[in-house]
Amino acid sequence: MRKLLLHFTCALTLVGCSSRKLVAGDLLFHLSPQANAITSVTEGMIDHVAMVLNGDSVIEAVGRGVVVTHIDSLRNEQGCYLHARLKKKWLRQTDITATLTNARSYLGRRYDRLYLPTNEEIYCSELVQLSFVDREGKRLFTPIAMSFHDESGQITPYWQAFYKSHNMPVPEGEPGTNPNEMARRKQIKIIGKLK
Repeated sequence: MRKLLLHFTCALTLVGCSSRKLVAGDLLFHLSPQANAITSVTEGMIDHVAMVLNGDSVIEAVGRGVVVTHIDSLRNEQGCYLHARLKKKWLRQTDITATLTNARSYLGRRYDRLYLPTNEEIYCSELVQLSFVDREGKRLFTPIAMSFHDESGQITPYWQAFYKSHNMPVPEGEPGTNPNEMARRKQIKIIGKLK
């Protein structure tokens, strides 16, 4: 019910809200039309994030790895993408050129289906977290404790079975990120919806 309310609230917030022009370093958060394994253990219905390289393309970590994707393919997905930008205070402190160089350095890396901070593979919000740096080269976004549990505090059956199939414990509490939480970071402002 809470997720439905969050989804509805987000939709109401964006009614009549047209997105500004996409600029390098903007973020696009995918608002899923239905619950899934990621949204069931995070607050809200955002299940993916991509970083804008220019008005035509984004860099993202997806099933086929870290790739550059044409913006039109995002417009054709179910659900919608929320357009976000760093708030002015943090935008002034961020080195966008270095951030984009960092992001491009991960091109070709495999997608991290296990969501682990200690391997060479990368998932979507991890790409953003590792790429953004300030003018002193320090990371703008710190990791948070990973969560694989639902509102009751129980690790969901999906994630229990998933990690059991990989012969490993659920990495509950390990450092990481998720797109839902990232969209709510103090540095980020949702400015519209991708048209």
